[in-house]
Amino acid sequence: MRETPVELIELQALLDASLSRSTDHLQSIFTDRTVTAEQLTGVLTGMCTLALSTVTAKGEPRISGVDGHFLHGRWVFGTARTAAKARHLAARPAASVAHLRGEDLGVFTHGTVETLNPLGGAPADDWPELLAYFQDFYGADAFDWELEVVYYRLHPHWMTVYAPDITKLTATS
Repeated sequence: MRETPVELIELQALLDASLSRSTDHLQSIFTDRTVTAEQLTGVLTGMCTLALSTVTAKGEPRISGVDGHFLHGRWVFGTARTAAKARHLAARPAASVAHLRGEDLGVFTHGTVETLNPLGGAPADDWPELLAYFQDFYGADAFDWELEVVYYRLHPHWMTVYAPDITKLTATS
């Protein structure tokens, strides 16, 4: 868990507001089957496979998998600079991601991406910290970190979590 107390408060406010703005149908499924921001950040550690949804220039939806990392209350993920999803996000930064663990956990997020390490542009202020994290996770020599990969942070405007039994997610073997 890398979140500050302020980031946890902001994440909790987002979770609460998102569920309250959801349809009656979704609320009937998720209410009493969700978790707090602190519980969520304790579960979303390391790499979490995300289903990433982008949109083509023709408005056609596309979905693909990416390695997601939940850092400071936001999803961060990367892809090859030459990937179709990188072109989609450069032109249309709205995106949705879902992280599912069977019937035990579903994290659904809609928002807008920020490019963390644009080619030829100024990186995000916290890119050095994030780059160190990714190089530690994947290996410093895994990629040409400037030319081969692009990383994004999803700034959510809506996020809900389905987790009917938090003890299943936090039990240690």
